[in-house]
Amino acid sequence: MDERIQKYEEKMKKTLGSLEAELTTIRAGRANPHILDKLTVDYYGSPTPIQQVANITVPEARMIQIQPWESSLIKGIEKAILTSDLGLNPNNDGKVIRLVFPELTEERRKDLVKEVKKKGEAAKVAVRNIRRDANDAYKKLKKEEDVSEDEIKELEDKVQKLTDKYIKDVDAAVEAKGKEIMTV
Repeated sequence: MDERIQKYEEKMKKTLGSLEAELTTIRAGRANPHILDKLTVDYYGSPTPIQQVANITVPEARMIQIQPWESSLIKGIEKAILTSDLGLNPNNDGKVIRLVFPELTEERRKDLVKEVKKKGEAAKVAVRNIRRDANDAYKKLKKEEDVSEDEIKELEDKVQKLTDKYIKDVDAAVEAKGKEIMTV
């Protein structure tokens, strides 16, 4: 019985995890090294995450410092940052790249919160779609196997409880990120 629900819970957990990972890449005025997570640099012919070819530190609240292990990578890292959607201008002194985060305007903060809410809505839709898939699968069980109405109802109730839990978790993640963005 349990494995019928478990696979749907795994999918919901993955949806929440993917939302949380996405939210860490949205910058909130403070320097967060995770905004570089999606960026890669050409390292001996293969696209490599910046974290694997450089030391990334946050020396101040509004600055990220990237120190490549090989100075030949500076141009590539700079190019990756410029072509990304981060909207940051890298400064380099030949050894280190510094990313300075400008203070976010009130309008930009509100736009970011809207973006976060949109991502949250998409995650909730995904969770509800997983619930629908589960319920469809349970209805098929009724036809194919010898499963009673009560058992089907119980499975549907359990999936509904899971759905409620994950939707609450999505709301909490969106709320926390929204607060972080609006905090000056």
